[in-house]
Amino acid sequence: MLAAFGLGNPGRRYSGTRHNVGFAVIDLVAARCGENVSKRRHNARLGEVGTGTGRLLLVKPQTYMNQSGRSVRSVVDWYGLEPDELIVVCDHLDLEPGRIRIGRKGSSGGQRGLRSVAAALGTDEYPRLRVGIGRPPVRMDAVDYVLGRFTAGERKIVADAVEQAAEAILCWADEGIDACMNRFN
Repeated sequence: MLAAFGLGNPGRRYSGTRHNVGFAVIDLVAARCGENVSKRRHNARLGEVGTGTGRLLLVKPQTYMNQSGRSVRSVVDWYGLEPDELIVVCDHLDLEPGRIRIGRKGSSGGQRGLRSVAAALGTDEYPRLRVGIGRPPVRMDAVDYVLGRFTAGERKIVADAVEQAAEAILCWADEGIDACMNRFN
């Protein structure tokens, strides 16, 4: 079994915000596979889909972004997953809107959800997929920016990136991280 974790914040208040693109990617993967992410366990919403090579667990931690590691750790322990059997999807300020970047491992790059996951797992050597949301305008606080909604001009660009990220998750599940990185980076 493999697991894809989409990071975000639970609740209607945060639905559609920049910080919740990880949730949007997981929801799209589920929809494409005829599933939903509605089971509640491990401080998360879960769904499971079949892929060409096995089963893929789709996870949306419900612990808020900065505590995502608690939920990720619980799922990893329950299913006996190794770090290379999971991928974490999140927003990233240092990528322009609409860009995605897949990595085999790496630092959090200041993304607090990734920092929480690395602390909970005791390693930063796990795959991640970052969806670019761009930098906040001058004089705008980064927290306000990530918790804000996309502008009309950004919506189509980000929707395309979410589509591409969903395809990348399915590629990763079927063909592995190298094929995924080669095709989508």
